[in-house]
Amino acid sequence: MGSEKIWKLCLKMGIPCVLAQVVNLLYNIVDRIYIGHMEGTGTAALGGLGLTAPILTLIAAFSAFVSGGGAPLAAKALGEGDEDRARRILNNGFLLLVFFSVTLGLAAYFAAEPLLWLIGAGESNFEYAYDYLTIYLTGTLFVQIATGMNTFLTAQGRSLVAMISVLIGAALNIALDPLLIFAFGMGVKGAALATVISQFASALLVVLALLRKKLTLRLSFAYMQPNFRIIGSIFSLGIASFVMSATESVIGFVLNGRLKYYGDMTEIGGDYYVTVLAVLQSAMMLITTPIQGFTQGVTPILAYNYGARKRKRLKRCFLFTLAVCFCWCALLGILMMSVPQLFGIIFNRDEIVLSLTKKYMPAFVFGMLVFGIQRACQTTFVATTQAKISLFIAILRKIILLVPLAYLLPMAMGVGGVYLAEGIADTTAALICGTIFFFRFRSLLRKMSDPAPAAGYDVK
Repeated sequence: MGSEKIWKLCLKMGIPCVLAQVVNLLYNIVDRIYIGHMEGTGTAALGGLGLTAPILTLIAAFSAFVSGGGAPLAAKALGEGDEDRARRILNNGFLLLVFFSVTLGLAAYFAAEPLLWLIGAGESNFEYAYDYLTIYLTGTLFVQIATGMNTFLTAQGRSLVAMISVLIGAALNIALDPLLIFAFGMGVKGAALATVISQFASALLVVLALLRKKLTLRLSFAYMQPNFRIIGSIFSLGIASFVMSATESVIGFVLNGRLKYYGDMTEIGGDYYVTVLAVLQSAMMLITTPIQGFTQGVTPILAYNYGARKRKRLKRCFLFTLAVCFCWCALLGILMMSVPQLFGIIFNRDEIVLSLTKKYMPAFVFGMLVFGIQRACQTTFVATTQAKISLFIAILRKIILLVPLAYLLPMAMGVGGVYLAEGIADTTAALICGTIFFFRFRSLLRKMSDPAPAAGYDVK
């Protein structure tokens, strides 16, 4: 990671992670495609799945402490030549994931019903949401390990192994979905069960890979004693990744609630608008998920070269990441704004849902035209342990901007203002993030000429 040509290394590390994330996306996308096309009940069932997303996203966000904080710290430690610290970071991250799985899974299970009503469930979709959620929660441990530990394979150059673990799980999910949903007549329960089984397979493969003795970073009881100093470092850096994911959950609560409230004032009814949000968010994931995978792949490269104080390589890696992120997001954003029904019909064929999708998708996704700037800059902030700035940007986009806009715009524009709030918030946050990064990164590069810290340096 310290000598190969940057563009080749970024593609070598990034493409397998892109494929892994795209395949991982199929867990949600395939469920929604099959369920959205169920005869007679597809529209309500798809809305039910959309309602579970904020809860499941919040639980999954806790794995971002480990994947977004632990993996870059481990890569940086490797760049500094401190393998012992890198191994302790990995094993303490594993302990955190087990703790999160038990506490969060049980809490969400017993609070499932009031949470769904709070989000904006209606009589037509509550049963589907509840059935899917309670079954899915039985696999919380598998989800946490599969998503939280996978990045440690990438951090040591094993991105292909990381991709295969996700690929096998997603392929299993694709095969099981039609079998359990339609052949066995289980509906949304079958979709949830298929996901649990598939995540178990992915988690098992990740654990087996990390147990191999020839890996530099591996699971070992010898390194699994809790180290609160290391855990503190993981939390300090991972807080930005956690907030980025957790705020998606908060937004789910807010947007679904606002759509239900203002939608019930129309002849169509709020449940239809909730279903449309599920369609729009699913379509947007087609833009953001591949970029998330690519930045996940290049983060260890950025972190390694930052730890090794290779200033020119760090700068080149950022510029290449920026070009890839910006071009992908802008091109896909233009495509979705131009032919919104093409993406809507993937998930549901109801005429009302498709007409609303055509009307509101351009407003919902136009922020993607510049979102690539934010993704590249924020990834570099995380890789260079600029935790406070990363945290601010994460909060800015969803909490400071989107939440107030989701409440204020519908007062003037009606239900359409809820969808428009997403586009305005994404655009504003990306431009602010890019401006901050321009000045901060130049200062960071100048400081890299200072002497390298001693091995074992504790990043705060």
